[in-house]
Amino acid sequence: MNRRQFLGEAMAVAATAAVVRNANALPSPARHPRAITMWEFSWIERRWPGAGYEDWDRALDELKERGYNAVRIDPFPHLLAADPHKTWTLWPEWNTQMWGSPDVNRIVLVPALFRFIGKCRDRGIKVGLSTWYRKDDADTRMTITSPDIMAANWIKTLDLIEQAGLIDSILYTDLCNEWPGADWAPFMKPLTYGDWDKPASLDYMQKAISLVRAKYPAMPLFFSVASGNTQSYLEHDLADFDLLDPHIWMVQQNGGEFYKLAGYAYERFDAKGYTNLSLKAEDVYRARPEYWQKGLENGIDAFAEVSRKIRMPLITTECWAIVDYKDWPLLKWDWVKDLCAIGARRAASSGRWLAIATSNFCGPQFVGMWRDVAWHQQLTRAIKSAEIAPDLRHGRLYERLQT
Repeated sequence: MNRRQFLGEAMAVAATAAVVRNANALPSPARHPRAITMWEFSWIERRWPGAGYEDWDRALDELKERGYNAVRIDPFPHLLAADPHKTWTLWPEWNTQMWGSPDVNRIVLVPALFRFIGKCRDRGIKVGLSTWYRKDDADTRMTITSPDIMAANWIKTLDLIEQAGLIDSILYTDLCNEWPGADWAPFMKPLTYGDWDKPASLDYMQKAISLVRAKYPAMPLFFSVASGNTQSYLEHDLADFDLLDPHIWMVQQNGGEFYKLAGYAYERFDAKGYTNLSLKAEDVYRARPEYWQKGLENGIDAFAEVSRKIRMPLITTECWAIVDYKDWPLLKWDWVKDLCAIGARRAASSGRWLAIATSNFCGPQFVGMWRDVAWHQQLTRAIKSAEIAPDLRHGRLYERLQT
């Protein structure tokens, strides 16, 4: 081999190596937020004829048709860890609402959980895990007497999902919905809604997350805490969290002003709350629509600013207009959908959200909301085409956005 040939080949090898190095140094492919919906415990509880989830293939095909590519569900970690094959008897959280069951019900978690996640995987739908710690006849949730037990339950849950070959389908794990609200974490009393920033709560969350993370270091972990006081997020160390899931509604702005005017007080087993909504809610909104819209936008902007300051990504899975609503004789969906569209677009435009819901009514049991396919498609297109802020283009959750 002559010198010219040798140098030529050497330069070619060097150039190839440089290309490989540069390719390895390139940033990850562009990612966009996921359009997410909340199917909480309804995915398995509402399976009687006409309840909306009796045919998972149909429900998930319709979800995909509407443009969603993520769903938040409850895998019941406390029950799954106790006995995944047991027939569990569940007691209703309410009979006024359309989430879950309005009366006593029974479920078997395995293999149902694996079948559901597998059907999501087949459609490119990521699954966010959360839990409402539903009450069974033995009140098994009250055995969660320490963060070690909570973490052990979640580790068992993730172990079972991993053994089923489905761990890559999980978008994140939220160790408790609206922590430490008395409805979902009664084992934490006297702590309740708004008390997430108390020392006992902060210590509990840190310990539980650290134990789960030791087993699943790549899994995005957090607690969805129940508080609208954005200043608290700036005053406390949340370094163990991978993200925040603020639940933001127009009706909870200004100290719950809208619900007070409409006469609604979260009645769970009494129809008077919905009677008041039927008679007053739309009129209250129509009297000052710009005022209520501005309040919602301010709530969203406040959390976007928190995200900028602590450089933590957001998702929102419950949101935008009104907390409680349903198909009812005098309840119209148009004003609710208008507010939800404003909220979803506002969050998407901020660059701070990595998963965005259009409302907490995005499920087949809410017929008036669900049947407007075009409305869902318009918003999910906006969500899935939104840009993510450069400082959030890294981390456990960002890496799991990719299909």
